[in-house]
Amino acid sequence: MAARILANLIVMGSGIMARALVQAYRQALANASKNGVAQEAVQNIKRASKTMTEAEARQILGVTEQTTWEEILKQYDNLFERNAKNGSFYLQSKVHRAKECLETFHQTKPPETN
Repeated sequence: MAARILANLIVMGSGIMARALVQAYRQALANASKNGVAQEAVQNIKRASKTMTEAEARQILGVTEQTTWEEILKQYDNLFERNAKNGSFYLQSKVHRAKECLETFHQTKPPETN
């Protein structure tokens, strides 16, 4: 009999604690949205996830700093088509973003004269 009462108390107590935790979490989210903290955090995450460094782009495409733009485009086409056939949309999008990143660097770079 005492074991049954103790088991009921444990089950009821854990249910109460779970509801209290959920309510506290909801309240914390509401407070964060009132302060604008949540929106700022989301914007920072979006901003950070969109940027790709030139070094990362070169690593994705497998090119060096001395590689010409034509060779970069060949490598891009090769990797893009390969991932299109095998169905890896994530890798395909990374390859595309890498090309876009390097494109901005090549457009701002003055043309080399011989």
